[in-house]
Amino acid sequence: MRNLPPISSLLNDAQIDRLRARSDLWGGYLVAHAWLVIAAACALFIWIPHPLTYLAAVVIIGSRQLGLVILMHDTAHNALFKTPALNHFCGQWLCAFPMLADMPTYRNYHLKHHNRTQQDDDPDIVLTGHYPITRASLKRKLWRDISGQTGFSQRKSQLLHALGSPDLRAGQRVRFFWDQLGRQTIANLTLLLIFAVVADAYLYLILWLVPLLTWQQLVLRIRNIAEHAAIRDRSDPFGNARTTEVTLLERAFISPYWVNYHLEHHLIYWVSCYRLPLLRHFLIANGFGEKMQTEYGYLAVLKKVTVDDEDSPSSSGGYRAQGTFGTGFEAS
Repeated sequence: MRNLPPISSLLNDAQIDRLRARSDLWGGYLVAHAWLVIAAACALFIWIPHPLTYLAAVVIIGSRQLGLVILMHDTAHNALFKTPALNHFCGQWLCAFPMLADMPTYRNYHLKHHNRTQQDDDPDIVLTGHYPITRASLKRKLWRDISGQTGFSQRKSQLLHALGSPDLRAGQRVRFFWDQLGRQTIANLTLLLIFAVVADAYLYLILWLVPLLTWQQLVLRIRNIAEHAAIRDRSDPFGNARTTEVTLLERAFISPYWVNYHLEHHLIYWVSCYRLPLLRHFLIANGFGEKMQTEYGYLAVLKKVTVDDEDSPSSSGGYRAQGTFGTGFEAS
């Protein structure tokens, strides 16, 4: 870890003991909550098929899809459930695989981000290291997200990689595809089957894939921006990440499951997401409140990470991204 203060310098023993406590009930509740909200949004549109209920469903489902990614993130830190086997199973089959992800693969990548936060070799530096950017550039990025261009490009790249090299024999390509996307395919075929049995198979396309490729991508980017873009000091553990205080609407549609408490997460990454507000309370009570980089609302964050179009963002000392996971969409 880079420049992280000892936990004992941040918290007392009683506070640490409270934060270490993990709960299978809490973990199960949050995973169930995400899926029940998704089911309710689907049911609303099936019950009242109207453009407004469809728009609501896309936004609600896309937000909970981000919620599944957040809960997968907690399982990658072995923090969501008390029972390791439950943590792994739910992290994979109920969070990662439906989202075409793999939790252990994500864990290996993500821990490097924690070890090298905002340094030149941070694997996430490409996401936000080039900020601030012009407002025109941000608008182009957000439009590509909400219009599905970013998500389609990412999924296309993922699928082409999973299909393997044409030089591989058929059996080798099947095994390679299974290793890359096999379980994710089973999870999504299960969702397709559920839609077909409950109502109609085409609903998988419009109520799962469309939110995945549009709203989920948009709020994923906004969340990434809020966490590390245009931070105060990349060498300061209290300034190389940002916590965003949010409204109830922002929590519901942009930052579910306490993901907005990102600075606290970086200070002590093993704290469960449902205990991050308590961690913040302890840190403020212990006198660290003024040191912690905090913003109030995502609109304020987006204003902070952008400059007038005629200004040059490169003068800020930021990094110019070369691309994100093969999308080719990050340079402008």
